Amino acid sequence: MTRRLRMHAGYQWRNSGHPAMTRLRTALDTRDAAVFPAVTSHLGGMSVAYSGLAEGLAYTLEFTELRREADSGEAAQRTTVKLTGKALQSPARLPDADITIVGTSAVRARRLPGRASLIMPMRVHFVIDTDGDPDTVCRKISKRERTQFNRDQRHHDWTWTVERDPAWFDVFYDRHYRPTMRARHGARERTETKDVSYECLFRTGRLFSLWQDGERIGGSLCHWDATSRVLTLRLLGVADGSAEHYNSGAFKAIYHFLIGWAAENGVRHLDFQGTEPFLSKGTYQWKRRFGTRVVLPPNHFGNKRLWLHVRRDTPEVRDFLVANPVLTETADGTLEAAYFHDASRPARQDYSAKSPGVERVRHLDLDTFLASVPEPKRTLS
Repeated sequence: MTRRLRMHAGYQWRNSGHPAMTRLRTALDTRDAAVFPAVTSHLGGMSVAYSGLAEGLAYTLEFTELRREADSGEAAQRTTVKLTGKALQSPARLPDADITIVGTSAVRARRLPGRASLIMPMRVHFVIDTDGDPDTVCRKISKRERTQFNRDQRHHDWTWTVERDPAWFDVFYDRHYRPTMRARHGARERTETKDVSYECLFRTGRLFSLWQDGERIGGSLCHWDATSRVLTLRLLGVADGSAEHYNSGAFKAIYHFLIGWAAENGVRHLDFQGTEPFLSKGTYQWKRRFGTRVVLPPNHFGNKRLWLHVRRDTPEVRDFLVANPVLTETADGTLEAAYFHDASRPARQDYSAKSPGVERVRHLDLDTFLASVPEPKRTLS
């Protein structure tokens, strides 16, 4: 019993959307006396320093490295120090880097300097309002996605079932979810433990399976809140994490079936969870095609922000900013998309921000945005 209580307490600490819980966690996580990692990453001819909440190492710093790795083919070189929460409020005490990012509370982020800086959500979620006519809900999905799914469904004749058998939970977790996480994320995978998944998700949530030719080839495990009627996708996988099920469209089909089931079974909101606030993130571009609206997370991440500050104006910094438009938070708390550009670098509008919840689009001229930022001195050879 004690072990079960600990699992539920830990799960609620990580995921609860209760306002009292999120306020308490945010206050404790970002207090002055807390000690935080401050990591400087050198890669692709530029440096990015991330300081603050430890989650940002995986959710933010690693993303900047993946984007720079893709361009340079190199591996990041990191150096790490420790800073207190109080020190995070003094930019002069942050590690020196071309771009500095701080992960902290929304309140503390807004106290940091505004020049050459942006305030961004730490994460965003993608939610579908499913309390209505199923046909109307499905029509919110992009036409291309619907056409592709209908074609794949006719070819494979998939079926979708709700599962109650604990034996299927074992198979799903061991042979679908974990292999999929390893295949997609490798060493960067972030997983929920099997015991917690069974106790806090399977016992009170909803487990689904996708069938093809009489066999389960994929599935999803969701958290169910009966009071708010919110179904939240937590775990997802296809058999053995096989590329075959990505190529066939089975992985995407799980999302389509979830939407249809939610619309037909009294779910008010279907939460596909989230991603980092970078429009260049593949997950961001993919999830918005399902007719989702972008919201701040209902858990403690909803109270946390990123402060991004540019310290040096270099070609590499400009290239990075243009290649990675972001979601930012305005002074009135709304979300807007920010696209960078200059005379030789057009804005990357192929990374669309078109989604309910993103109120405005802003184009930032780098010459203006970086007007207060010094260019590094060039040495003569």
